[in-house]
Amino acid sequence: MSVSRYVAVPRPTESAAISAAGRSARPLPPVELLLDALITAHRSGDRHGVCLSAHRAVRAVLKEVGA
Repeated sequence: MSVSRYVAVPRPTESAAISAAGRSARPLPPVELLLDALITAHRSGDRHGVCLSAHRAVRAVLKEVGA
């Protein structure tokens, strides 16, 4: 049995930053730029970039989250 010598330390600033980010509006770039980023990521084989730019493009078009 291995025991870690590291202890999880609660970070109150982390939870405050997450809740503050949820309350503030973050403007997105125009959809055309997001689709260009999606194409570039796809051509370069960047799966994370494809996922990120696709989700941001959908969010920019729908103007709401979880719809």
